Amino acid sequence: MRLTPENTFKKLIVIGDRVLIRPSKPNEKTESGLYLPPGVQEKEKVQQGVVIKTGPGFVIPMPVEEEPWKTDEEKVKYVPLQAKEGDLAIFLVNAATEIVYEGNKYYIVQQSAILMLEREEEM
Repeated sequence: MRLTPENTFKKLIVIGDRVLIRPSKPNEKTESGLYLPPGVQEKEKVQQGVVIKTGPGFVIPMPVEEEPWKTDEEKVKYVPLQAKEGDLAIFLVNAATEIVYEGNKYYIVQQSAILMLEREEEM
Protein backbone atom coordinates (compact mmCIF):
# COMPACT_ATOMS: atom_id res chain seq x y z
CA MET A 1 0.00 0.00 0.00
CA ARG A 2 1.40 3.35 -1.04
CA LEU A 3 1.13 6.16 1.51
CA THR A 4 -0.71 9.26 0.32
CA PRO A 5 -1.89 12.31 2.31
CA GLU A 6 -5.38 10.72 2.46
CA ASN A 7 -4.31 7.40 4.00
CA THR A 8 -1.16 8.31 5.96
CA PHE A 9 -2.84 7.87 9.34
CA LYS A 10 -5.12 4.92 8.52
CA LYS A 11 -2.43 2.49 9.65
CA LEU A 12 -2.08 4.18 13.05
CA ILE A 13 -4.24 3.04 15.94
CA VAL A 14 -4.34 5.38 18.91
CA ILE A 15 -4.89 3.51 22.17
CA GLY A 16 -7.38 4.31 24.95
CA ASP A 17 -7.82 7.93 25.99
CA ARG A 18 -4.90 9.24 23.95
CA VAL A 19 -4.97 11.77 21.13
CA LEU A 20 -2.49 12.31 18.26
CA ILE A 21 -1.84 16.02 17.76
CA ARG A 22 0.10 17.82 15.03
CA PRO A 23 1.60 20.95 16.65
CA SER A 24 0.78 24.29 15.08
CA LYS A 25 3.63 26.31 13.65
CA PRO A 26 4.68 28.86 16.28
CA ASN A 27 4.64 32.53 15.42
CA GLU A 28 8.00 33.50 14.06
CA LYS A 29 8.08 36.83 15.86
CA THR A 30 6.50 38.33 18.96
CA GLU A 31 3.85 41.06 18.92
CA SER A 32 6.57 43.61 19.65
CA GLY A 33 8.53 42.45 16.61
CA LEU A 34 11.21 40.26 18.24
CA TYR A 35 12.21 37.14 16.38
CA LEU A 36 12.39 34.08 18.60
CA PRO A 37 14.28 30.90 17.71
CA PRO A 38 12.12 27.75 17.51
CA GLY A 39 13.73 26.24 20.62
CA VAL A 40 12.38 29.05 22.82
CA GLN A 41 8.78 28.52 21.77
CA GLU A 42 9.02 24.74 22.07
CA LYS A 43 9.92 25.10 25.76
CA GLU A 44 6.55 26.69 26.62
CA LYS A 45 4.43 24.77 29.15
CA VAL A 46 1.31 24.97 26.98
CA GLN A 47 1.15 24.35 23.26
CA GLN A 48 -1.53 24.05 20.62
CA GLY A 49 -2.10 21.77 17.68
CA VAL A 50 -4.67 20.05 15.51
CA VAL A 51 -6.13 16.70 16.58
CA ILE A 52 -5.24 14.20 13.85
CA LYS A 53 -6.55 10.98 15.38
CA THR A 54 -8.16 9.89 18.65
CA GLY A 55 -8.33 6.67 20.59
CA PRO A 56 -11.64 4.93 21.32
CA GLY A 57 -11.93 6.41 24.83
CA PHE A 58 -12.04 5.16 28.40
CA VAL A 59 -12.80 1.45 28.81
CA ILE A 60 -15.98 0.68 30.75
CA PRO A 61 -15.31 -2.25 33.09
CA MET A 62 -17.56 -5.21 32.37
CA PRO A 63 -19.24 -6.81 35.40
CA VAL A 64 -17.97 -10.25 36.29
CA GLU A 65 -20.77 -12.62 35.45
CA GLU A 66 -20.37 -16.33 35.24
CA GLU A 67 -23.46 -17.28 33.34
CA PRO A 68 -22.96 -20.22 30.97
CA TRP A 69 -25.57 -19.01 28.49
CA LYS A 70 -23.64 -15.82 27.69
CA THR A 71 -21.25 -15.79 24.78
CA ASP A 72 -17.58 -14.95 25.22
CA GLU A 73 -17.74 -12.55 22.29
CA GLU A 74 -19.10 -9.54 24.16
CA LYS A 75 -17.61 -6.35 22.81
CA VAL A 76 -15.55 -3.98 24.94
CA LYS A 77 -17.39 -0.72 25.57
CA TYR A 78 -15.85 2.74 25.79
CA VAL A 79 -16.78 6.19 27.04
CA PRO A 80 -15.87 8.34 24.00
CA LEU A 81 -13.39 11.21 24.19
CA GLN A 82 -14.39 14.86 23.94
CA ALA A 83 -11.63 15.54 21.40
CA LYS A 84 -12.49 14.91 17.75
CA GLU A 85 -10.40 14.91 14.59
CA GLY A 86 -9.92 18.45 13.32
CA ASP A 87 -10.24 20.15 16.73
CA LEU A 88 -7.66 22.70 17.80
CA ALA A 89 -6.30 21.45 21.14
CA ILE A 90 -4.41 23.43 23.77
CA PHE A 91 -2.44 20.96 25.88
CA LEU A 92 0.27 20.63 28.53
CA VAL A 93 3.60 19.88 26.85
CA ASN A 94 5.02 18.21 29.99
CA ALA A 95 2.32 15.53 29.80
CA ALA A 96 2.82 14.89 26.06
CA THR A 97 5.07 12.39 24.31
CA GLU A 98 6.80 13.77 21.23
CA ILE A 99 7.14 11.42 18.24
CA VAL A 100 8.31 11.75 14.63
CA TYR A 101 6.19 9.95 12.03
CA GLU A 102 6.87 10.15 8.30
CA GLY A 103 9.35 12.97 8.99
CA ASN A 104 6.84 15.18 10.84
CA LYS A 105 6.63 15.97 14.57
CA TYR A 106 3.52 14.96 16.52
CA TYR A 107 2.48 14.67 20.16
CA ILE A 108 0.60 11.82 21.81
CA VAL A 109 -1.42 13.33 24.65
CA GLN A 110 -3.85 11.84 27.15
CA GLN A 111 -7.19 13.59 27.15
CA SER A 112 -6.63 14.69 30.76
CA ALA A 113 -3.66 16.83 29.58
CA ILE A 114 -5.82 18.74 27.10
CA LEU A 115 -6.89 22.05 28.61
CA MET A 116 -9.24 23.32 25.91
CA LEU A 117 -10.62 22.42 22.49
CA GLU A 118 -11.78 24.70 19.69
CA ARG A 119 -14.15 23.08 17.24
CA GLU A 120 -15.31 24.50 13.95
CA GLU A 121 -18.94 23.40 14.11
CA GLU A 122 -22.03 25.00 12.72
CA MET A 123 -24.65 25.74 15.34
